[in-house]
Amino acid sequence: MLSSAIAGIGPGGYYAAVAVLLILMAQLTRTVNFSQVAVGMIGAYFSVGLAAGQFQTSIKLPFKLPMIVAVILGILIAGLVSALIGWIIAQWLPEASSTARSAVTVAGLLLLIAVAYILFGSRPQPFRPIIFGPLIELPGNIIITKIALFSLGVAIAVALLAKLLLSRTMLGVRLRAIADRQTAAELLGVNVKLMNVSVWFFTGLISGLLVVFIAPTQSSDIFTLSMIVVPGAAAALIGAFRNIWAGLIGGVALGIVQGFFASLPDLTYLRDWVPIVVIVVFLLWNQRKEVWDVAR
Repeated sequence: MLSSAIAGIGPGGYYAAVAVLLILMAQLTRTVNFSQVAVGMIGAYFSVGLAAGQFQTSIKLPFKLPMIVAVILGILIAGLVSALIGWIIAQWLPEASSTARSAVTVAGLLLLIAVAYILFGSRPQPFRPIIFGPLIELPGNIIITKIALFSLGVAIAVALLAKLLLSRTMLGVRLRAIADRQTAAELLGVNVKLMNVSVWFFTGLISGLLVVFIAPTQSSDIFTLSMIVVPGAAAALIGAFRNIWAGLIGGVALGIVQGFFASLPDLTYLRDWVPIVVIVVFLLWNQRKEVWDVAR
């Protein structure tokens, strides 16, 4: 059980990184970005296609790129796709509610999945591991992999960078201004649209980086990769989409709990329900005051 729980740090690191990105998006753009992982998925699939010289057997390219170049281009594509979604929201929904803006990202998620199936087919792509193997081996057959610490390190690095940027720099002041007082920021000369799109571009790059590295360790089909956003959102809910560190810890905790259930043969099927249970419990707890008021 302990070995399986420790193994859960791997996926927990992915969830933590996604949670940090979701919380940043919610705080800076007033959007719960359900397409956060899908843009990374599309970038990762492009990287494999560019390296292989084809997307499907019927879509062949006149060239093949070195793997490192294909990976860099795939990450850049993820950032550009994310920036495009952000530009659409900034252009046509600048004053819309968070609910309306988030609904657009659901449409983006479904569109990206559909486009990926058209371009790459339904078969998982042969992702080449970039970071693999154990990093730390402890007594009792307990292994911590390199990719687990990499994803967790990315989450911590993004969280630290965001904290420093938002609290110590003028750019951070402007980013907080466009989130809290958008009209006032515009009157002071801040380019709100450019700042918003830049946030989308940056988070898209990080998503692309994560998916390129973690896809070889996961079931690398289009839908499964895109749905990593669900446990990421559950972890972000633990931080109430406000507290980055709570979301980070929540992501790791989710992974460990899933690993624990995976070690129990009779309860293995419950591991995929853990994020859903967390989401439902959080929403019920968040609405407790209204429910109790109605009851009284």
